[in-house]
Amino acid sequence: MPHFRIETNLSKSKVPQDFVTKAIPVLAKALGKPEAYCVVSVIPDTIMSFGGSTEPCAIANLMSIGSLGVEQNKKHAKALFELVEKELGISNDRMYITFQDEPTGNVGFKGTTFHSIFG
Repeated sequence: MPHFRIETNLSKSKVPQDFVTKAIPVLAKALGKPEAYCVVSVIPDTIMSFGGSTEPCAIANLMSIGSLGVEQNKKHAKALFELVEKELGISNDRMYITFQDEPTGNVGFKGTTFHSIFG
């Protein structure tokens, strides 16, 4: 159920092919969630400017059912900013991450919602 989505002005050719598979264990560990539920997506080639510059930049969203909060998000931000900077070369001052804690009834899976699955 966790989804880390990154929109970036990097061209697709500059996004390493294995980025999403490298990101899954980082995301799962940070959130304490099974890798099997984690999703990472990158939307490259986005026309965007950050602070008036078109140097490499990104906007990201981390959605999860739980495991988010004021203190937890500091830990998540550290891990995810480090990953993006190392793997994509986007400086941590050229990206925002928004954190979205969804109720179980708002996330569908296997023809129902996690509310039904988790009880």
